[in-house]
Amino acid sequence: MRRAVFLDRDGVLNAARRDAKGRPLPPADAADLVILPGVPEACAALRAAGFLLIGATNQPDIARGTASADEVARMNRLVAEAVGLDEMALCPHDDADGCACRKPLPGLLTAAAATHGIELSASWMVGDRWRDIEAGRAAGCRTAFVQAHYAERQPDAPDITVASLAEAVPHIVNS
Repeated sequence: MRRAVFLDRDGVLNAARRDAKGRPLPPADAADLVILPGVPEACAALRAAGFLLIGATNQPDIARGTASADEVARMNRLVAEAVGLDEMALCPHDDADGCACRKPLPGLLTAAAATHGIELSASWMVGDRWRDIEAGRAAGCRTAFVQAHYAERQPDAPDITVASLAEAVPHIVNS
């Protein structure tokens, strides 16, 4: 079995925008996509330590009709190439759709684990929202919360809280 680090996209790998109330939003399009400082190096260090790198992203704007599936796929490809992901797992649904893949449910993580032979208990989920942390916990992973100070619910008891993916790397590698 293999170890993986599951990485939320917006706010962990690339910059997230904020709405007027301080809640996170994805980039509007590929031209608005900015990889966060230190992320390619952090991902390289995780890969060098033997982890698979799997993006795990909710993109409900597809279901809401405010983003095209093609543009989201383009952004996912750009992020995956920029940081060296093995896969970018996507949930295009909204809460009302009742799917098993929308975080905080663990479907994105468990499906990737089945595909890649990943031992979830030896893996990590890194995210900047409570949904990411809950998905990781539900899948049986350890969790790293990237504190972005959004105006929304905070996660309950992540394994570690950090300011960036780069800050999480030593904790993950030494776990």
